[in-house]
Amino acid sequence: MTRLTPFSVTTDWAGFTLPLFACPIPAGFPSPADDHLEASLNLYELLFAHPASTFLARVSGDSMVGAGIRSEDIIAVDRALPPADGCIVVAVLDGEHTLKRLRKKGKSTWLEADNPRYAPIELVEGNNLTVFGVVTHVIHDFQPKKLRTTLAARSRKRA
Repeated sequence: MTRLTPFSVTTDWAGFTLPLFACPIPAGFPSPADDHLEASLNLYELLFAHPASTFLARVSGDSMVGAGIRSEDIIAVDRALPPADGCIVVAVLDGEHTLKRLRKKGKSTWLEADNPRYAPIELVEGNNLTVFGVVTHVIHDFQPKKLRTTLAARSRKRA
């Protein structure tokens, strides 16, 4: 079962912007560089359409790797969005936190992993499902140890 560790978001970086290049970066064959910047990008605005109802959580487990969500990734979860068929949601099913794709067809509802090793979880009478929110973004860290070290250092400074 996928485990989530929520943490709070501070807004002290809400106005901080980063440069955004005008040309997309090709993932195939290299192309000549474009020296022009399109605009600045505010990550806070990009990640948090509804800041008051959005939280971040760290993922543990491999049930959503097919959707590009890996263990140790950070997900942005928006509680203001309605959970619809096909959305990836953070939910509590019978007291257990889970990260799965919500599926609905007719009167049937089930949770689906994006990893063939995990069977769908069909909801039947008696199941208790609470959807906390819809996943809107995932943040991959290509240097997980560095991120953990940075977060630990920040925690020590606040204590």
